[in-house]
Amino acid sequence: MPSKKSARLAALTVAAVCSAASTVALGAPAQADTVAIHDIQGTTRISPYAGKAVTGVAGIVTGVRTYGSSKGFWIQDPNPDADPATSEGVFVFTSSAPKVAVGDSVTVTGTVSEYVPGGASSGNQSVTEITKPTVTVVSGGNAVPAATVVDARSVPAAYAPAGDAAAGGSVNGLPLRPGTYALDYYESLEGMNVQVADARVVTATDPYSELWVTVKPRENATRRGGALYGSYTSQNTGRLQIQSLGATADFPVANVGDTLAGVTEGPLDYNQFGGYTLVAGRLGTLKSGGLQRETTHKQKRGELAVATYNVENLDPSDATFEAHAAAIVNNLQSPDIVSLEEIQDDNGAKDDGTVTAGATVNKLIDAIVAAGGPTYDWRSIDPVNDQDGGEPGGNIRQVFLFNPERVSFTDRAGGDSTTAVGVAKVHGKAQLTASPGRVAPGDTAWKSSRKPLAGEFVFRGRTVFVIANHLNSKGGDQGLTSQYQPVVRSSEIQRHAQATLVNAFVKSILDVQKNADVVALGDMNDFEFSDTAKILEGDGELWSAIKSLPKSERYTYDYQGNQQVLDQILVSPSIRRSCDFAYDSVHINSEFHDQISDHDPQVLRFEP
Repeated sequence: MPSKKSARLAALTVAAVCSAASTVALGAPAQADTVAIHDIQGTTRISPYAGKAVTGVAGIVTGVRTYGSSKGFWIQDPNPDADPATSEGVFVFTSSAPKVAVGDSVTVTGTVSEYVPGGASSGNQSVTEITKPTVTVVSGGNAVPAATVVDARSVPAAYAPAGDAAAGGSVNGLPLRPGTYALDYYESLEGMNVQVADARVVTATDPYSELWVTVKPRENATRRGGALYGSYTSQNTGRLQIQSLGATADFPVANVGDTLAGVTEGPLDYNQFGGYTLVAGRLGTLKSGGLQRETTHKQKRGELAVATYNVENLDPSDATFEAHAAAIVNNLQSPDIVSLEEIQDDNGAKDDGTVTAGATVNKLIDAIVAAGGPTYDWRSIDPVNDQDGGEPGGNIRQVFLFNPERVSFTDRAGGDSTTAVGVAKVHGKAQLTASPGRVAPGDTAWKSSRKPLAGEFVFRGRTVFVIANHLNSKGGDQGLTSQYQPVVRSSEIQRHAQATLVNAFVKSILDVQKNADVVALGDMNDFEFSDTAKILEGDGELWSAIKSLPKSERYTYDYQGNQQVLDQILVSPSIRRSCDFAYDSVHINSEFHDQISDHDPQVLRFEP
């Protein structure tokens, strides 16, 4: 998954598609035809007036947005029609700060437009807008139309209709059925004043002053207050993003499990960063749920503790080393082996050909010692410059940390950035031809992506093979609120090819030594129920150990209100069948507004 921060910054560089100037006229309205807001919105997602000029569209201003690239205001007709499929609200795009106030009664003349946030290639739904407007203020201080209550009763259980095959799977032309499908329900309220009450936070406040709540507190609820994304048909219909029309400084700083007590109210918008969004003119009061960061159990003397932790583009200039070190020492209890993902080179994103990462890794090791942890040793292989994806110039890679007082690393020369590691049979046992080594680095499956790092460890006389992974991200996949239903997950093509190679490598070990202890771990960028996971598992060569947890604990990441699995530790049959392993998804990041990474680390403890 691309980090939320980098994906957001990239998207913000895209200019707004619409640009127009607005004119505000005071006094009596001009001659208007009979087009009302609900006529403009229509009974499908696309306005029957798209591309046409309209005059004298009447409504009450319910919200004014004076910031960002989408400046404008929302109006709502206080005299609705009887059709639940037609919205009574619409956004008026002004491009500059609008000169109207909430409660103004206005008429608007302009052109109806269908604006797609993120551009047509994103697959997003469009927002019906009036652009190039001339606005006439008829009167001020009017009552704002009563907000439609969005709650567990009003939102349907089914998520979305299947798209029209004749339209490439798009739902745009289908009649809205707001009593049947959640996405149709939200679309039927596009631009209208809506409210939620006493809503539980299911994704913490992010750096852009956004959070997610659920209006269905029992829907796939996790033990710590989130909403679990447990299958492709469990999209969690009660999720809703919250933004604010007020000052950023006043936005609540919330964690998962907190509550926006009382009423949160404002227009219902749609944007490229999550779809349907309540843009609040009135925010509820934050009530803390008291969520605390988790700590795992310390491994016993005879247990090997292996962890995976995505440290999110860590480079020497970052201010998070002490916090990461404290997490590894205290929350993870100093695992014997730690697979780190997203370790950047020694000068971070500066793209000058640097590929070494010794400064980055040693700074973390020193911080771990300062935090009271062991003096870890480490192994890695520098990538070819700018060939492994991630932040340009950063050269992210996987790194093995290991505690030499507990476990030893078997160094075997020959591994480099372009040479494939193999498996040999020596005295009846499997042995890597290079340690550390990279798995099939020349295969096209790894184009612009991180190559797996394989290493041979010895714990209490027993060899353990560890393969650190960071598979292709989900960048480019359509969002859950896409106009295409079911959504297209295009990134899976490369990830499936990568999973096939990892499984084949594990199989080559097990073909030589059936009872070998093999651990394949890392940021798999896919769910435990996904085809990627099934390919990794193969015919039993591996098994994703997070499935040993209760369902309410199966998450490592929190994205747009859905708690989900991206990071996994998969184990060979000898480990799974021994029944003496313990697995822990240690929730220290994903649920918190002050996270140091967007991933939660995972820990496996077992007796080799």
